[in-house]
Amino acid sequence: MRALREITWVELKLFGREPITVVFVLVLPLIMLYILNGLFGNQPNPDVDEGVGAVDFYAPAYVALVVATVGVLSVPVHLAGYREQGILLRFRASALTPTTLIGAHVIIAVVTGAVGAILLTALSTVGYHGALPHDWLGVLAGFVLITVAFAVLGACVGVMLPTARAAQGLGVLMFFVFLLLGGAGPPREVMPGAMSGLSELIPLTYAGAVLRGPWLGRGWDATAVLVMSGLLGVSLALTWWRLRSIER
Repeated sequence: MRALREITWVELKLFGREPITVVFVLVLPLIMLYILNGLFGNQPNPDVDEGVGAVDFYAPAYVALVVATVGVLSVPVHLAGYREQGILLRFRASALTPTTLIGAHVIIAVVTGAVGAILLTALSTVGYHGALPHDWLGVLAGFVLITVAFAVLGACVGVMLPTARAAQGLGVLMFFVFLLLGGAGPPREVMPGAMSGLSELIPLTYAGAVLRGPWLGRGWDATAVLVMSGLLGVSLALTWWRLRSIER
């Protein structure tokens, strides 16, 4: 436990020294929410955004985008860099293990995501009169699920790719795909048929749905919860398998 605390603190400081990642994680979603409010306001439109106001629809989506960004931009780069430099192998000779390092990054994802979620909720509620979550416990449970799922997905990408540069390139690509097709960009109702179909393959689509149900008082979206749980399970299995092969 002590090793986990110490490595978490070190990795958190390293994260804070990456201004580009901090901007992507904490600043960009706030800017996007501001732009959307300026364009659409929060007046419900029955033809788009599931019939709710744009701010109410997108606030949960951007909370999901925050934690997804930590998972695909920060976690893979760090782990791929450690693997590239041989640090993961050196852990075998110390009290630290790769599992401890991954656990530290999961904690950082939760902390960072919580900060982003608080900022987004405050902006949407105070600035744009958005709805507060109806079911706080449901939102919290969904937040933990999607945060851990994306953090472990990032760990999986990090241990699979050979270099930090490769991980960064893939992470940026995934971020923009998530932003444009995962429910944080144009409404699915206005997308062409092919793009709308692709959005159903994007994890962020389901992460936003996991939060949006309890946020708007609609209850759990069972399909979304199942998809995110499956993503977590598959990512865990692949990460464990890859770490075993690296340590041999």
